[in-house]
Amino acid sequence: MAQFVLDQLCKHFPEAVEETSAVHGNETAYIKRDAILEVAKYLRDDAALCFDMPIDCTALDWQDQKPQRFEVVYHIYSTTLKHRLRLKIRLDEKDIETPALTQIWKGMNWHERECWDMYGVVFTGHPKLKRILLYEEFEGFPLRKDYPVEGRQPLIEMRDTATVPTEKEITPEMLNRP
Repeated sequence: MAQFVLDQLCKHFPEAVEETSAVHGNETAYIKRDAILEVAKYLRDDAALCFDMPIDCTALDWQDQKPQRFEVVYHIYSTTLKHRLRLKIRLDEKDIETPALTQIWKGMNWHERECWDMYGVVFTGHPKLKRILLYEEFEGFPLRKDYPVEGRQPLIEMRDTATVPTEKEITPEMLNRP
């Protein structure tokens, strides 16, 4: 079934699919950045494929590979047909933007935010692309290979603890607030 998915992709998007591989049950398709939204929509909507569950989005930093230093990696799954696929997009280190697949699968929202937070990949069209694991004042992207190991970060101001209730001061009404 997995080779079927790769064959369908190559058949429907011959110009968009750069290369495919299927090794040990890991089906991978490299897609051109400009076609990723159209390809993702097809994978989601085609009745023979039904990729309805986004699993993950991350990035790879191949620091010494120029100019396409970065790869964005998506893992998607079909809950009805029980097959999975890995989509990859190569990005130039000077142009590290790609369309957000949150537009296709809302479940990619958190994953794309995390990928931006850690690697600096800009997902255009993302509804809320801001830090999710690090604080807003954090400088740089810690999973990039060129991030300084002993780098210093700006200090953040601590919240006034006088306004935070103690455990004894918390009421049931506070816990039930929306």
